[in-house]
Amino acid sequence: MNIIKTYKNPVLVALVSIVLYLGFAYNLERSEFIKLICLYAALFITSYLFIEKYLSRHQLRFWVLASIGIIFRLAFVVSIPNLSQDFYRFLWDGRLLIQGFSPYLFTPSTSTAFDVTIAQSQELIEGMGALNASHFSNYPPVNQLFFAIAGLFAGTSILGSVIVLRMAIILADVGILYFGKKVLEQLNLPVKNIFWYFLNPFIIIELTGNLHFEGIMLFFFVWALYLLFNGKWFWAAALIGISVSVKLLPLLFLPLFLKYFTKSNKTSQVFKTCEVSTKSVLIDLGGCGWKILLKLYLVVGVTVLITFLPFLSSEFIQNFAATIGLWFQNFEFNASIYYIIRWIGFQVVGWNIIGTVGKILPMIVVLFILGLSFLKKNSTPQQLITSMLFAVSFYFLLSTTVHPWYIATPLILSVFTKYKFPIVWSFLVVLSYSAYGKNGFDENLWLVALEYIIVIIVAIWEVLRARLKPTRSSTEKTGNTLQV
Repeated sequence: MNIIKTYKNPVLVALVSIVLYLGFAYNLERSEFIKLICLYAALFITSYLFIEKYLSRHQLRFWVLASIGIIFRLAFVVSIPNLSQDFYRFLWDGRLLIQGFSPYLFTPSTSTAFDVTIAQSQELIEGMGALNASHFSNYPPVNQLFFAIAGLFAGTSILGSVIVLRMAIILADVGILYFGKKVLEQLNLPVKNIFWYFLNPFIIIELTGNLHFEGIMLFFFVWALYLLFNGKWFWAAALIGISVSVKLLPLLFLPLFLKYFTKSNKTSQVFKTCEVSTKSVLIDLGGCGWKILLKLYLVVGVTVLITFLPFLSSEFIQNFAATIGLWFQNFEFNASIYYIIRWIGFQVVGWNIIGTVGKILPMIVVLFILGLSFLKKNSTPQQLITSMLFAVSFYFLLSTTVHPWYIATPLILSVFTKYKFPIVWSFLVVLSYSAYGKNGFDENLWLVALEYIIVIIVAIWEVLRARLKPTRSSTEKTGNTLQV
């Protein structure tokens, strides 16, 4: 009876959460914005109770809470994604690939002209939409591998393919939980932080529910960070390369490794080895820092090249580059600073200047990241991850398109730092779904402004607080840890 009384509240909240997730998965349409945001807000409250209340009061063990997170994900297992149409393109690419055709050389809308036949082709094209069907695939090769596996094991079953992809994403999240916990222990940070990723309804809904592959990318990247901080730079570099071949985003972080490997002073130490070794040694960086850095870049580059090698051709390079360019110069969604620039452009020249601005903003991002690389210390693991967090956040602030699932990257990075504004962002980003109404797409810029104003204010407040407030001791930082 004491056990029932002790764990009554966590069990009740878990059951309520499962009901809410089932409602989200099987009884919600994207156009039902009020219903969507109410379910989402309720799930955020239940997640907060688990992470910030029940962990300390009820001393829930780590893997008990992990099991709860897995159960929440399994609530989606036989559902068709209801907030995104992208999975139809995943299935089309995978089915094309297992027939021996490159998904980078055919668009769904023109495939019939080349005698390419895909099972349920018309249903998949209608599902993904005319815009998606008119472009070549922009998903890198390791991502395509998962699409092909779904086609191979599920055949022509759309639901079967969805289940295969979903199980892969769930396994990746479990991997992030495992290695994320280890990284937090390395950094002497509260282990509970990882649950702001694993129990976050944003992650469960956008990745497991809507089949976005940020989770697969982040699994390889977090695993790479764990190995890197243990001195195993070679295997870390290989995993970073695989991560890039799932989603290109980790390329942003490569310049930030500069100071981590090359800065040498009495107070700056990192885990590293000068030779490829499985043994981890804690020593000051010496003259081999530059050599290791260059080797790391080489291994990343070679790994990426190997994954792209089966598809390489002049036509592939042209198609892939053109499709990537669309994200910067054609597409617009849930942007922040870009929308202000666009408004100024309309006032000055009278038309949308995305074609010009879309070329300039990436250059500003590159300059910002180079500034972080040369001007910030980045010589310790936490400094490095903090710079990564601000690099990717700045990139999204200047992007013309920021889909909700993109926020998964700053969110996972934030759990390894003292900054929590990405958690706020992961809640507010759901406001972007107001654009999908019953009468079609119509973006509510007031809600977009609300999203970014709050996120930016919280971020600025955290930065100022970090500069003004003395660093707390390690003992204070690691309070409220979990039982393992």
